[in-house]
Amino acid sequence: MLVLDLNGKWRMKRAGTEEWIDALVPGSVYNDLMLQGKMPDPFYRDNEYEALDLSGFDYIYEREFTIDEGMLGHDSVVLLCEGLDTLCDVYINDTMVLSASNMHRIYETDIKDFLIAGCNRIRVYFHSPVRYCTEKQKEYPLINSNDALPGISHLRKAHYMFGWDWGPKLPDMGIWRSISIRGYDFARIDDVYITQIHGDNEVTLNVRVRIRNWSGITSQIKASVTSPDNSVIAAASEARSDEEYIMIPIKNPRLWWPNNLGDQPLYNVRVDLYHGDRLLDACSYRIGLRTLVVKRERDQWGESFMFEVNGTAIFAMGANYIPEDNILARCSREKTEKLIKSCVKANYNLIRVWGGGYYPDDYFYDLCDEYGIIVWQDLMFSCCVYSS
Repeated sequence: MLVLDLNGKWRMKRAGTEEWIDALVPGSVYNDLMLQGKMPDPFYRDNEYEALDLSGFDYIYEREFTIDEGMLGHDSVVLLCEGLDTLCDVYINDTMVLSASNMHRIYETDIKDFLIAGCNRIRVYFHSPVRYCTEKQKEYPLINSNDALPGISHLRKAHYMFGWDWGPKLPDMGIWRSISIRGYDFARIDDVYITQIHGDNEVTLNVRVRIRNWSGITSQIKASVTSPDNSVIAAASEARSDEEYIMIPIKNPRLWWPNNLGDQPLYNVRVDLYHGDRLLDACSYRIGLRTLVVKRERDQWGESFMFEVNGTAIFAMGANYIPEDNILARCSREKTEKLIKSCVKANYNLIRVWGGGYYPDDYFYDLCDEYGIIVWQDLMFSCCVYSS
């Protein structure tokens, strides 16, 4: 696999105007306007209303990038957009290759036929989310939070951006997560899903690997687990179908426990896809070994509802996790780690990810694993009526 990173310096302008400004990706319209002195801090006094007006316009991002013959020589060349917020059309060399409408998902599309050797151009045209929701609400009224702009459930975008009882109306937009071009040959890993089977002094990892093989070649899957003491357990399998399972037994496992109930040892899992000696693709994960069930049993008051970790009932202590900022470009692993450390000091062992925000970055879940925090994960459908 060959990766061309498209993060970094771009340029941006409001559609229908001539002035371009420097922009950063990952980032957002609000962040770029603030960095260039074109927008005041929306958290100061009533500046949020001026920022809200800016969300009524469309914006264009673009940059140039160089493609060499090595990238063009790959079987498959895809554009991977890990976060587009929200309504946008993506063009490669003036040809539209993707139309996006969901902030909560990853987009990927094959672009090999639209690339040339040498200088290429990518342009992303963002449409106003405020205008879209307003128009859709007139067509088909839906009920949503009284503190938000009307019509927000017509759009798969973080609802809190449109206002909530605790936050301002700042419906930002932009390329908010990484964007890249990737070249693959023969086959690739499509998905990895790891489950655990707990027995007497042993945990077996059931590693499901989904393969996308467009060439018909014979490939091999190799999986390895590195324990907290750096010992390695490995297993392998021929990829005979689009979905294979690899079982990895771990003797004398060190179990993960919530904060204040034990340690948080973590195991590193790596999955490689080979064709002969050639590495085609790879994925890495960090996991804790544990069982976690919701225990519901009849009792003298009706029915119990409690978490049981590794067979031990726990008293859940924690809070609601809402997005850390309206300007997502200002979020970082360092800021999130400081917040999680504060949760640990407050004796939390659980955090609920509220359903009116967005699905956090992978580092959020890694930090919760590292510091002993259970995650109660909402789906992003909070407090609204949705059209089927």
